[in-house]
Amino acid sequence: MIRAYKFLMRPTVGQAIALDEMLRDHRSLYNGALQERRDAYRHGSRTSVKYGMQSAQLKEIRAFDPERQGRWSFSSQQTTLRRLDKAFTAFFRRIKSGETPGYPRFRGVNRFDTVDFPKDGDGCRWDATPHDPRTRVRFQGVGHVRVNQHRPVVGKVKTVSVKREGRKWFVVLTTEQPRPEPLPATGSVVGIDLGIASFLTTSSGEHLDNPRHGRRAAERLEAAQRALARFPRVRRDKRTANHRRAVEKVAELHGKVRRQRLDHAHKTALGLVREHDVIAHEDLKISNMRKAPKAKPDSEKPGTCLPNGAAAKAGLNRSIADAGWGVFLTILRAKAESAGREVIAVDPRNTSRQCPECGHTAKENRPTQEEFHCVGCGHRAHADTVGALNVLRAGLVRREAQAAM
Repeated sequence: MIRAYKFLMRPTVGQAIALDEMLRDHRSLYNGALQERRDAYRHGSRTSVKYGMQSAQLKEIRAFDPERQGRWSFSSQQTTLRRLDKAFTAFFRRIKSGETPGYPRFRGVNRFDTVDFPKDGDGCRWDATPHDPRTRVRFQGVGHVRVNQHRPVVGKVKTVSVKREGRKWFVVLTTEQPRPEPLPATGSVVGIDLGIASFLTTSSGEHLDNPRHGRRAAERLEAAQRALARFPRVRRDKRTANHRRAVEKVAELHGKVRRQRLDHAHKTALGLVREHDVIAHEDLKISNMRKAPKAKPDSEKPGTCLPNGAAAKAGLNRSIADAGWGVFLTILRAKAESAGREVIAVDPRNTSRQCPECGHTAKENRPTQEEFHCVGCGHRAHADTVGALNVLRAGLVRREAQAAM
């Protein structure tokens, strides 16, 4: 199985400059290849430009510009060209499937922050001993960079990537390792209901509070964004020191909130995986849930619209994004796979409107956000607990159906 590791790098001043130059030159290669494809299409070329053609030009590009392109790894430059080819492949796939296509865009400084090396030992070398403070990673054109390896790397290193986040540099490794031994069986099954008031509620009635990291940092983030808005929009190389500090402050606050969400998701998912053999959850379409409501034109006043609850929906969308359900479910599935646990996604429709006692389903069963009162049999419970119970039952039914096939 494939696993990823992410470690903080500690480059010297000279190495940090070289890493910036590596990103700059790979971004230039990406944008140049994109421009070539755009020009070929604009001039009606019968032969479309593909990855193979652009990869064959790399030797000439490196020989023509040895100072900027010739100093970096050939295989990493091929990977950058493959990244562009994947973007075009996804673009044409969306067109064929009738989705809204997004044409590949030129990458600015803030939209190109990763360089990939497809093989350890080809332009890069991971040289580490578990718990050794002298861990290093070597990159062609940069040198041996010190790494803060906070945990041992298990398995054979397959790929290495360099990633910039603000002023920090990280190395990301993917390794191939044998499947770990599953955790001992607990005999417990659980259904979870994700929400806003409580991050999740289990079928046993346990409520896990929503940390609301984004809301807690909202005031500081708004102050930082107001300070940034005072500066005029200029090119990156024309920014003053105060402007750069304002940009970094906003990025730092966003990064802290993102790390807090990840930490909460990892700890919550780990607790569920350790305690339960089967975990059922709602198959939420989060992107659809966050869509803005459509405008309602006012027939009596042309050019104006009726109230459509857009302000309230925007607040709900912020709360959904702050909860980070998608990240949590992704982490839960990954941890469950490693632990030998089973995760089942079920249809979320009417899970909080169906009575777990008599099965009666009606909108009136949920008079308030938290209260469930069945109009058929009079059963009362917390609405989120009812939803988690129905999710668990639907998950077990689906599990039995799959086992019978």
